[in-house]
Amino acid sequence: MASLILALSMHASFSQAVYGQEVSNSKVALDKVQSFSRVGEFTRAFQEIANVEDAALRDEGHSSIARMQMKAGLIQAAVETASYIEDDVNRSELLSEAQTARSKAPVARGGGVTPDFDQLIDLITTTVEPESWEELGGPGSIAPFPTGVYVDSQGTLKRITQLSNDSLLSDIHDTSKILSANNDAAAESVLRKVSLTRLEKEAQLRWAIGRDPSDTMLNMAGIYEVKYLLVYPETGEIVIAGPAGPWHANAEGRHVNIATGRPVLQLDDLVVLLRNAIDEHGKFGCAITPTQQGLKSAQEYIDVTSAKPLHPRQRDQWLKGLQAAVGKQDITVHGVNPDTRVGQIIVEADYHMKRIGMGLEDGTAGVPSYLEMVTIPPGGSPPPMDVLRWWFTLDYRNISVTKERDAFALQGPGVKVLSENEHLDAQGQRIHTNTSTALNATFARNFSTNYASLAVKYPIYAELKNVFDLAMITSLIEKERLADQVGWNLTHFGPDGGYQVATGSAPKVVDSIMNMRIIDKKHIIAGVSGGVNFDPSEMLTDEKMSVDEYGLMTADHKSGNVPQTIKHHGWWWD
Repeated sequence: MASLILALSMHASFSQAVYGQEVSNSKVALDKVQSFSRVGEFTRAFQEIANVEDAALRDEGHSSIARMQMKAGLIQAAVETASYIEDDVNRSELLSEAQTARSKAPVARGGGVTPDFDQLIDLITTTVEPESWEELGGPGSIAPFPTGVYVDSQGTLKRITQLSNDSLLSDIHDTSKILSANNDAAAESVLRKVSLTRLEKEAQLRWAIGRDPSDTMLNMAGIYEVKYLLVYPETGEIVIAGPAGPWHANAEGRHVNIATGRPVLQLDDLVVLLRNAIDEHGKFGCAITPTQQGLKSAQEYIDVTSAKPLHPRQRDQWLKGLQAAVGKQDITVHGVNPDTRVGQIIVEADYHMKRIGMGLEDGTAGVPSYLEMVTIPPGGSPPPMDVLRWWFTLDYRNISVTKERDAFALQGPGVKVLSENEHLDAQGQRIHTNTSTALNATFARNFSTNYASLAVKYPIYAELKNVFDLAMITSLIEKERLADQVGWNLTHFGPDGGYQVATGSAPKVVDSIMNMRIIDKKHIIAGVSGGVNFDPSEMLTDEKMSVDEYGLMTADHKSGNVPQTIKHHGWWWD
């Protein structure tokens, strides 16, 4: 035993000595990197940084080069250098400095028009073999020439007009597809993978030089369904995987897959829901409700007008009077900013569902409106004018997970509709019953059962399903502490990050959703309220986690790791 302990001790001492020597060599190399950077010899600095074996010291070397490049006014080059910093907190700090330096850059004076060569140079060096330029240790150099030429990555002078038959920008756009180190994002894929950690890094690099995320980033490389959430602690990756393909804007302006018509995942939605998972524990929703005064006025209107029988030709005029009495319904959103796409989607889906229920929009086979289902037996009375309450909520059976808890898959349709009947008192106050009549429950059940076909006819419901899936994924990331496992600090996508989500005008009120039907000269009147209620807490329990016993998820997890052939700026792959 003593000899074993001695051997282990000697091995530990030897390992420490080797590590100490590596750090010592790295520090010598780092000194050279910093010396070359100070005198502006960035090519030699990059050549020397290859000798820095310690990761922390290598990050320090890249930081030194980037800051000297910023000092020399080479903001674009500094940002590219920062992309090699592995620690995302250090990288984010440097990119913030670059973004500030870029915003403070001096503007040309005088009344003449000065060509914006800097912007063109930035575009060329970040899209045409970005690792081959002088600032990053390559042979290529570039400088502005007013005669319409530039120096390519091999040091060759070229005329701008020779780069493309159409335009320089279109040629660069085509070349930029190489950046992701993948095939064309418009290609069909059974299982495309998007690394959220790499995607954040690339979006932050663009932010630092004043550029918006690319179209491929905004559309999550064309993924239109979440199949897996994959985790790779050894390489620092959190990956969303799912089927993908080419997309375009449909007649409603939604970005949908060309073959299936299904909306593709949106980066803005992901960021909103990541921040919601961190700040609000994944809870969000909306409500569309009539006002108490409006309901009281509606009751009074019905009492006054019901004294005389209503002729069928008077139906539309009578209904307009009722809707005027009810007035507008209030829209409220909680958990997410109502100005964001997520806030707008949940409101739109809720409003559209209620219009189907009231017969103001067509449903699909198996989804008649509530009013269509009403029957009055001989001598019977129509249903009372309760307020029908319908709302969307999550509908996942369980979450499949590997034994190592490094792969997750959502099981179940994802979305369902629930119902309740609310009574009204004389003052128009809504009284919750926590119960639903058979007729009311039937509409909710029909809608839930046929949700997939409704989502084909009306893509807004597929959008809502995407939002729910992303909300579950982001809640899993937070609950399982997956970001901590891979060393991801969400420096750009997190609540304090610089990523700016696109916003629009949020509606505050909407026309009342009411309708009526006449059967045997009897009025059937229906009004509706409800909303969306998403609370993932009931699903994020060990009881709801079902271990995959067949090994399929484990196999897909293994095959989904970042390929060794991926280039520096790659963030998705097939």
